[in-house]
Amino acid sequence: MDCEEVVYSNDYYDFIMEYEIQNRGRPVSPCIQEINKDYDVAYLPREGSLSLNIQNYMYTSIPKCYTLMDESALEASGILRIQNQPALSLKGQGVLIGFLDTGIDYENPVFRNSDGSTRIAGIWDQTDRTGTHPGGLIYGSEYREEQINEALNSQNPKEIVPVTDSDGHGTFIASVAAGSEVPEKNFIGAAPYAKIALVKLKPAKEYLREFYFIPEDAQAFQENDIMAGVRYLEQFAAERHMPLVLCFGLGTNMGSHTGVDPLSSVLNKFALHNERAVVVAVGNEGNERHHYLGVMEEEQPYQNVEINVGEGVKGFSVELWARAPQRFVVEIISPTGERMPSEYILSGGREYDFLFENTKLSVDYRITGILDGAQVIYIRFENPSQGLWNIRVFPEVEMASIFHMWLPMQELMSGEVYFVRSNPDSTLTVPSTAIVPMSVGAYDARDDSIYLRSGRGFTPNGWFKPDFVAPGVGILGAGPRNQFIARDGTSAAAAITAGAVALMMEWGIVRGNYTTITSIEIKNILIRGADRDEKRVYPNKAFGWGRLNLYQAFEDFRIR
Repeated sequence: MDCEEVVYSNDYYDFIMEYEIQNRGRPVSPCIQEINKDYDVAYLPREGSLSLNIQNYMYTSIPKCYTLMDESALEASGILRIQNQPALSLKGQGVLIGFLDTGIDYENPVFRNSDGSTRIAGIWDQTDRTGTHPGGLIYGSEYREEQINEALNSQNPKEIVPVTDSDGHGTFIASVAAGSEVPEKNFIGAAPYAKIALVKLKPAKEYLREFYFIPEDAQAFQENDIMAGVRYLEQFAAERHMPLVLCFGLGTNMGSHTGVDPLSSVLNKFALHNERAVVVAVGNEGNERHHYLGVMEEEQPYQNVEINVGEGVKGFSVELWARAPQRFVVEIISPTGERMPSEYILSGGREYDFLFENTKLSVDYRITGILDGAQVIYIRFENPSQGLWNIRVFPEVEMASIFHMWLPMQELMSGEVYFVRSNPDSTLTVPSTAIVPMSVGAYDARDDSIYLRSGRGFTPNGWFKPDFVAPGVGILGAGPRNQFIARDGTSAAAAITAGAVALMMEWGIVRGNYTTITSIEIKNILIRGADRDEKRVYPNKAFGWGRLNLYQAFEDFRIR
């Protein structure tokens, strides 16, 4: 069997396997991609396997799909002052910044040194099957700095390094974090001397797009491919003996939002390694009405959750999460009043066809997670009719009083779907809810107002996220045809922060001023140096601990 072929084939399911549960009767695959000591990815033929739904497999084993979250900014963040401060003059020398994204336009001058050579140390293109796999990985093609320079010096660069970025998101984010200075355009990245490593993620397989009802034109990437990308960046930096900042500008609304999902676990462990740091965007779901907070009053028989479904929606899912030992059951009522009655199932599910709506509905109950034992009720609507759908949530045990519900991110839905009585808090996307990485929101540096779509905290288990905010409105970066464009979004804020972290790593690790500095210490230094308004209470659900100010962080660090 050609294991590379099965990675790309839609005839094979991808499953994320935890070592603790791999020997519990699950079919063994001859094709395994090792991620780390905790997780593998197994590829099983769809023919002969159970149909893909939550009740047939563990909730965490089916890969989630993630999507993109799209000079004054550097000044507001105190980065320019650090770059230009004579005694410091920090610009990221000797530090590697890693990205997992849509690709990179490696020919763009913003990624070159003054002599025309590349500043990109390595690229793993998961979509390319013509080159050599990276060590320990069974698919994709790796291109190193030497090959990129060879391509740049040739008449047809793409014949040597065929990496592209048709979307432009990866190119933009990498330029914001680590773009070279372009004086005539008044542009400079946050860490213009840092080296760049990038993973071009392959698109999600068609069977997963169908399962999650993802539109054809939407960017979607599988959780297991992202986890493999993290592994690649870690081993690449270790081979070069370089400090690494991982900039993560992707997210999903699926999961408990408590930092215990597989990808969050991988990022937590990565960020705890020496000379490693992780910066994650909190997503752009703050104003999308995709979160519902349920608080049951004493002796309240049920709580009614209304979901408005627009015209032409092919399907969507909604997840209800409750922390242990709480348990709930649901009853679903269609726009015409047809009812799917409640039925408590500890682990399993049922399907129901609504006659007048021509809607197929499945409800699966799961107790998930080795660490937290949370309940998830996974509700999947196929061909939902337009109108108001009601989900009645009943407490199954006396202590059941608080639950959260999330709809998919707007970019992954085929139409308008929202909670009528939505809650703007706890709208951080996964994996920004992971505890160790730096979770960054976005604000408008022109008037210090929050970016309206920036995800808000806190997490359902009470962690103070976001950690802080960085500029994310009107951010200048590299665009098509070597032009510069402005974008909004928390991924831009994360890129600026990743550059700031690279400058701190240069000062501490590369220059030997603080060689034992850790990701958690860097996060705390940035939190202490953040700008805070006197009239605002911190930690704040929108601003976290304040606005990023790298210069003030160094001031406080010096005083200490």
